[in-house]
Amino acid sequence: GSMGDRLKDKTLLITQSDDYMGPAISELFNSEGASVHGVADLVPGNSTIDDFAAPYADIDILIANLAYDPTNASVADITDDGWHKLFDVMVHPLMALIRYFGPRMAERGQGKIVAITSAAPLRGIAGSSAYCAARGAQNAFIKASGIEFAKQNVQINAVAQNYVSNPAYFPEDLVASERFQKHLQRNVPIGRVARAEESAELALFLASDKSDFMVGQVVPFSGGWAINA
Repeated sequence: GSMGDRLKDKTLLITQSDDYMGPAISELFNSEGASVHGVADLVPGNSTIDDFAAPYADIDILIANLAYDPTNASVADITDDGWHKLFDVMVHPLMALIRYFGPRMAERGQGKIVAITSAAPLRGIAGSSAYCAARGAQNAFIKASGIEFAKQNVQINAVAQNYVSNPAYFPEDLVASERFQKHLQRNVPIGRVARAEESAELALFLASDKSDFMVGQVVPFSGGWAINA
């Protein structure tokens, strides 16, 4: 179809809808005809997911948008709490969401799950090892669960992004700073930060019927900073 109806008649849930890529994805998916349910709260990472997810049990598309402060620290300075928080907010909820929605989608014979993760663990970042570990666990779970659900026509993939404009990790004031702009020129081949809607377009492709052959893929989206999964 033409622009404006690429998600016509689709219902979807987007988690942490005010954080990370929530606003940009909600806006684009709404404009493409989807019925978007956004939940701003943190997602539970255990069996209480049932109460959280029950109102959305019949969705066609899940956008697992999970984010937490990167809690940067050298390995020697990682705190137990900081480490566990990253896993509590990003990793355990991803498992719980897919454990809940994957089988339900499989039963209906179709579904799309798109996790918004990170390219950080594809390369590793000194001083962000805890964050890399949590995002890496997400990416690994996407690969394996994607393969598991493929035969049931449920496609599970991830947008593994870095250097994308968003309030959680690349707010506009940071990006505008001279120090950051120099960092960009050194580290990101394309030499700029992506607009939020550019990443949302990739999520839309992975959420649409056009991407049925994409299975368990962790797609780097980072302007050349990380180029394979």
